[in-house]
Amino acid sequence: MDTLAQLRAGQLTGIKRLDLSCGLTEFPREIFQLADSLEILNLSGNALSSLPDDLHRLTHLRILFCSDNQFTELPACLGQCAKLSMVAFKANRIEQVPAAGLPPLLRWLILTDNRITELPEELGRRPLLQKLMLAGNRLRTLPASLADCHRLELIRIAANQLDELPEWLLTLPSLSWIAYAGNPKLDHTGEVLVGDTTPTIDWDQLQLEQRLGEGASGVISQALWSRPPAPALPVAVKLYKGSMTSDGSPLNEMNACIAAGLHPNLIKVEGRIAGHPDGQAGLVMELIDPRFANLAALPSLDSCSRDVYRDETRFSADQALRMARGIASVGAHLHRLGLCHGDLYAHNILYNETGDCLLGDFGAASFHAPTDSLETRALQRIEVRAFGILLGELLERIDGGLEPSTLESLQALQLRCTQPDVLARPGFEAICATLA
Repeated sequence: MDTLAQLRAGQLTGIKRLDLSCGLTEFPREIFQLADSLEILNLSGNALSSLPDDLHRLTHLRILFCSDNQFTELPACLGQCAKLSMVAFKANRIEQVPAAGLPPLLRWLILTDNRITELPEELGRRPLLQKLMLAGNRLRTLPASLADCHRLELIRIAANQLDELPEWLLTLPSLSWIAYAGNPKLDHTGEVLVGDTTPTIDWDQLQLEQRLGEGASGVISQALWSRPPAPALPVAVKLYKGSMTSDGSPLNEMNACIAAGLHPNLIKVEGRIAGHPDGQAGLVMELIDPRFANLAALPSLDSCSRDVYRDETRFSADQALRMARGIASVGAHLHRLGLCHGDLYAHNILYNETGDCLLGDFGAASFHAPTDSLETRALQRIEVRAFGILLGELLERIDGGLEPSTLESLQALQLRCTQPDVLARPGFEAICATLA
């Protein structure tokens, strides 16, 4: 983190990224001294409510973070920033999004956890738009112009007030990741969770040990579960936060984990926690073998909607095919239950050296009607495109061992999964048959 003192002393000349979080109530004009180099500006975690009208003087600015501030309106000056492609104003108090505030090269817009009731039609006139994060607002409709955003791959509209999913949304040719849970009129949670028999586990039976990780939705710790007269069992405990994440509500994630049930490629849920002293919601899950590792890292600021693999990541043909079969199988399982994962990505997959894999992180999961309809088929085929992208990433990293005819068949499957005609894509059942 940089300091205001360094900026004012001229010690940051030539930097490409500036991070300032120091209780700012006004935009420091000294930032303009960095106009010849500054590309990424992070002013999150301050008390700002406006930006200067001449922000466009930062002629190289590509990425702007202003989350956790006090903005009530998306600043109109952003629209004058010629190179600005990523804009993040999460967790402010934004009610208005003026058309003038949308930069021409907009690729990635984050307006999660605000008070927005309406978006301008101008949003759909940003042809580079690829990632749109709108969870935790008050939207009742989406701009119809978004139907023209043929590059849009990821949209988060969970926890709003939407009455329906627009037909055009389900036909977007590139859409691969969608989260819409928590819109009351779209919520099929009760239908999917009917007859839920998940056991409850008393907090007093759990002894927390080391922390394993922390994400936007909660904290995961290793623990011992005392189950007399049986011996204590090592488990993982996830305690959910109450705050809104970029995907939606953490409690929806918990319901999705429970609804997903048992499958060899899912992390088993042992039970729901009861009696936490602070009333915190949580799950007890099986403890994963430490030999499992993440398949890839999260997308970067540059890759936007594509995961980042290590340069040295390579797979044998058997390993890659085993992973592809496992994820296709769990995809078919979830869709039969009326559940779309919403975030089917390599960074949410754990794998080992033999190709065993586990799909995790249900933060973006959404429940659809368990009955077959054009809408449910479209939602499922949107997720199939995400699988097609994953399959392509696996095929790119195979170190030989595939027969040419097998490789050709897999490449053809990958193309069918990612074709622009949503309903012409195969379902996961057909994909499993092909991979078998």
